[in-house]
Amino acid sequence: MDSIFEAFGQAQAIGNGNLLATTITPVSPPEDPERLHTFRNGANVFSVQHEIRDLIHANTHGMRLPKAETNAWLDVYLAYWKAIGEILTTEEGTSRADWNKVYETWKEVANALIRGYSSGGFQAWSIPCLYVAGKYLRVFAIKADEQGRKKGPATFNPSFQDDVVGDFGKNEKLEDAARLMNRIFTLCISDRAPLEESRKWGIYYITNLLFKTYFKLNSIGLSKNILRALQATRTDMPPFESFPKSHIVTFKYYVGVILFLEEDYVKAEEHLTEAWQTCHADAQKNRELILTYLIPCHLLTTHTLPSTSLLRPYPRLQALFTPLSHCIRRGDLAGFDAAMVAGEAEFVKRRIYLTLERGRDIALRNLFRKVFLAGGFEEAKGGGPAVRRTRIPVSEFGAAIRVGMREGGERMESDEVECLLANMIYKVSSFSLVA
Repeated sequence: MDSIFEAFGQAQAIGNGNLLATTITPVSPPEDPERLHTFRNGANVFSVQHEIRDLIHANTHGMRLPKAETNAWLDVYLAYWKAIGEILTTEEGTSRADWNKVYETWKEVANALIRGYSSGGFQAWSIPCLYVAGKYLRVFAIKADEQGRKKGPATFNPSFQDDVVGDFGKNEKLEDAARLMNRIFTLCISDRAPLEESRKWGIYYITNLLFKTYFKLNSIGLSKNILRALQATRTDMPPFESFPKSHIVTFKYYVGVILFLEEDYVKAEEHLTEAWQTCHADAQKNRELILTYLIPCHLLTTHTLPSTSLLRPYPRLQALFTPLSHCIRRGDLAGFDAAMVAGEAEFVKRRIYLTLERGRDIALRNLFRKVFLAGGFEEAKGGGPAVRRTRIPVSEFGAAIRVGMREGGERMESDEVECLLANMIYKVSSFSLVA
């Protein structure tokens, strides 16, 4: 137990929130892989409260922590000790392994932290502790729900997951976690302390956690409540650009995806572009997720297709978007339909299928443009320069559609072809070029 409370004392001495957060992390650090086992085995249920109290006093000697704050930290580490016991029991795969118990005990850690900030005098520099509590509350809730659905043991994987892809099963624990994270959100956004010592500096991290949770629950509409709350308090918030870039990128990404799903593609493109430009160049996974939605946005707003050099670092996106891009450029309707069928499962999973389906109109436009170009020039009159033919029979467009649909394509009636042409003209895109 000593290493955890030595770090606790150092963090309190220098006001280092990130160091303090490591003392309540439910994963042993690489340099001390036995930390959790040592912490759990350092006391028993009868002596743990006394042991923790003595260690807090020993490592904060001379700092004069207020009694209320000391007692609040005691509650946090007592809850943490119980949670670590359940986590290790579950990880060891014994017959008593139960992610529901892990979730419930970790929930007590989060509640103890909330009480500490509400009435225990925890200072704003320590808000990374809230990040850790919220992050693993969500992770353990997902594991508990998975175990409940499978009625079997689940394994703990703390790695990053793409939460834009929803899980439509029963999520009782995750819904409960969302409610608790809402309390953390309120705790941060309602802080009236001066900005330099305000919990509002943690608001975007907690907001991003809520976004991830709502996407996982397929309750994206609840995200709008969070955005409205942020909008209502924007004048009392620190400047947006002053927040950590990681918070900004994630926030912009999720807001962009929310707008994308609402079919507000222009605003979605703005947010996603900002996320792309701000995202670290080495964060390949995050940049890939941003491009998953930015590419369809560009397709609809600017009729711009992704270049080969853009997609080359992302093999999954290359496999998804390259066939579509080639077919759109060539006006290959049959190829476009085949590419949509081939990627349908992934497109639906990512919620981009309906948006990409609109790319067929651009493929059709390019096919019609080829008909226009193939029409050649009219005879020059009066010695003037030759001009392209401006009157093209509808039958030529019909023939092009049959070619584009290849074998098996249904023969379209002249009225249907005229309807397609009218739609192209209405969209003011008949003869423009896809980049």
